[in-house]
Amino acid sequence: MDLIRPSSPLQEDTTPSQAVARTTALHCSSRRRPRTVAVAAAAMAAGLLLSGCGGGAATPGAENASAADPASAAGATGSINICGGKDASGIYKGTAEAFTTANGKVTAKYTEIGATTDEARTQAVQRLEGKSTECDIFLTDVIWTSEFASQGWLLDQTKLVEANKDRLIPSTVETAKYEDKYWASPFFTNAGLVYYQKDKVAKPETWQQLYAEAAAAPGNSFVYQGKQYEGLTVNFLEMLYSAGGEVLDSKGEVKIDSPETREVLDFMSQGLKDGSAERAVLTYNEDPARLAYESGNYGYQRNWPHVFRLLNATPLAGSFGVAPLPAWEGGKASGVLGGWNLAISAHSTNQAGAVSFIDFATTPDWQKHVAMDFSQAPVNEAAYSDAAVLAKMPFATELLASVKGAKPRPISPVYPQISQAIYKNVYAVLSGAASTEDAVKSMAEEIKTAKASF
Repeated sequence: MDLIRPSSPLQEDTTPSQAVARTTALHCSSRRRPRTVAVAAAAMAAGLLLSGCGGGAATPGAENASAADPASAAGATGSINICGGKDASGIYKGTAEAFTTANGKVTAKYTEIGATTDEARTQAVQRLEGKSTECDIFLTDVIWTSEFASQGWLLDQTKLVEANKDRLIPSTVETAKYEDKYWASPFFTNAGLVYYQKDKVAKPETWQQLYAEAAAAPGNSFVYQGKQYEGLTVNFLEMLYSAGGEVLDSKGEVKIDSPETREVLDFMSQGLKDGSAERAVLTYNEDPARLAYESGNYGYQRNWPHVFRLLNATPLAGSFGVAPLPAWEGGKASGVLGGWNLAISAHSTNQAGAVSFIDFATTPDWQKHVAMDFSQAPVNEAAYSDAAVLAKMPFATELLASVKGAKPRPISPVYPQISQAIYKNVYAVLSGAASTEDAVKSMAEEIKTAKASF
């Protein structure tokens, strides 16, 4: 799962069109979410900003959103378009094709609207702000729920989720919740795993053990997602949570300025200095990390479940093991819940067809295919004990435990800014541009500023 969505400053790989789209998203605020944005004096950009706001009409907000009707699926006909990011595993297109064949009355197609998750989010925001009818369903990262729902961009799926709730793992359902309503249906979930070369290194029990073995010999080092983007936030939080740290407490207070944060940052930084990880990881997101590991020159890789299938199509097949994320020494393991949900656009012209698709995608039968055919983590618990699933995904039992015990990232409509504050400052420490102390202070202040903006 590659993820990213900062607001400002823009990311290094943001194109001019994406910059305008993101600035539009910030500028066109709902009455629930006032913002002030300083826009450069460029006539074209100003014109795009105004046109992207749909004539200046206010977004209705979550409290006025229409609700999806579970009963509407029975009479659904026509066609629907599902929009999202790069379909690396083929799961999105595969599900659309299987639904079309099984349904017979509704035709579904999948449209990629971004090569990366950041691009997909930017393009989704642009369409939703502009009230486009192009996409009936958006594949939404679990951390987009609060932001998209607060803007009134999605149909309220509370009745639909409640109708299907017995199919779904509780922790995955909570990723679709905002202000006591559900705004999407879980499609597949995610929890990080460690892949390790069995002839080089041992199954990791603690992060300290992993880093020590990674530094012990050439070819043992650890590959992870260290680029300045959402993936680095996730990698950092996996260690922070396992060390007993947190970003926000149960009351939403900022708690990241802590001894645990300093300990984890120092540990990660030292790992780059002593050879536990090569500095090349500072340029890696998910796919480059996977491809580097496939070279056979590394001992450990942190990545997502779908990588299992991809690795088995390489010369490494049979040589690697899969383990849940290790514990912090003296603590316990704690993953970060990821995954993708199915959200119905408030501007969909075939809401019944969208409901029908969601019903299909969350069935226990199709959820088995989510695991068997695409190596993704199902949101249906029964799939993890299915014999056919276990044959294709032998680590399913460990993965289920990781999913059920994983913690969410900070839940907030301004999560993009919170994440940016984290990955920007973590990267500064890892790259040597900032001290741990300065980065922790900066991180805390930036998160407080982000929270105060909502």
